[in-house]
Amino acid sequence: MKFSLIKTDRFSKARAGIIETDHGKIETPIFMPVASKGSVKSIPKHELYDIGSKIILGNTYHLYFRPGIEVLHHAGGIHSFMNWKESILTDSGGFQVYSMRKSNKKTEDGVIFKSFINGSSHFFSPEKSMEIQRFIGGDMIMAFDDFPPYPCSYKEAKDSLKITHFWLKRCCSYLKSHPEKYNYKQSFFPIVQGSIYTDLRRYSAEEISLLETEGNAIGGLSLGEDKEKTQYITDIVTDILPKDKPRYLMGVGNPVDILEGISLGIDMFDCVIPTRNGRHGTLFTWKGVLNIKNKKWEKDFSCLDELGNSYVDKNYSKSYVRHLFSSKEYLAKQIASIHNLSFYFNLIKVARNHLMKNTFYSWKKSTIPLLQERL
Repeated sequence: MKFSLIKTDRFSKARAGIIETDHGKIETPIFMPVASKGSVKSIPKHELYDIGSKIILGNTYHLYFRPGIEVLHHAGGIHSFMNWKESILTDSGGFQVYSMRKSNKKTEDGVIFKSFINGSSHFFSPEKSMEIQRFIGGDMIMAFDDFPPYPCSYKEAKDSLKITHFWLKRCCSYLKSHPEKYNYKQSFFPIVQGSIYTDLRRYSAEEISLLETEGNAIGGLSLGEDKEKTQYITDIVTDILPKDKPRYLMGVGNPVDILEGISLGIDMFDCVIPTRNGRHGTLFTWKGVLNIKNKKWEKDFSCLDELGNSYVDKNYSKSYVRHLFSSKEYLAKQIASIHNLSFYFNLIKVARNHLMKNTFYSWKKSTIPLLQERL
């Protein structure tokens, strides 16, 4: 993987770049639609191409169970299995371990957990996560990490960080002795942890920077802490992480979070918000956020977003999409999900254009209040 830094904003840490993998070029900043099980919910593959998606995110935990690494290996990897021509990043399964922490058993060796399908016991270690990701075949693969819940004590955060760094060394060791399964390269991203404690975050970022991996990620945020704290931690970490490597802020976020992240030097984002919220009737527009299920849209025959650029924005009215939700038509979820992802991609494209023209900071300042409006 190659990362080229094209432009840095004069008034913030925002930057534009290009990531090149063996599956193509990705302009950054970039948003990655979440395709945990090998599909972005409610959205056919051709729609992802149409909105300009150059990379999607798969999940090690889910793909391990279904379809399983044997199927993926026989298919020639996740790209061949999906017939997806662009890049793919795979999460390590660490977040699923975190989300099911009440029923898991964690040791220094790894985590024992139960299958969500049939309750059978399984074991994930750093080596196992790397093995699975080798078989899945994503272009970018993530370290198997540990992180505490929010809030947590300083000791809990420190103990968790110790495990994360111990596991990181084991991930690196495994990858060095076990090459890729397919005829393209995989790039490895370690993950900065440390909860909300600035000294732990600094230490983690410094240690990870020494590894000189192809990219770096920031995890363990947006777990309930104040937005200001998320931004503060992100600002600290991006000051330390190498400037010549892409930076990935995991699990963030809504449109405002993304603009703030860009201004703090983040290059890559992922989140389930656009598709999950869309399936429940929440639409993001250039004039604010609306709940399309509300009765106020019953006789509103204007298009979904007058300033949007996707075909669903121009071809479906608020009244009609509200009717589809009221009628429980599957098409409603599809239209809303396509609309939201299109909005995200358009938002980042416009942000990048302003960045290239040195107008990003002033544009962001005037745009955020509009995005926060409740319609």
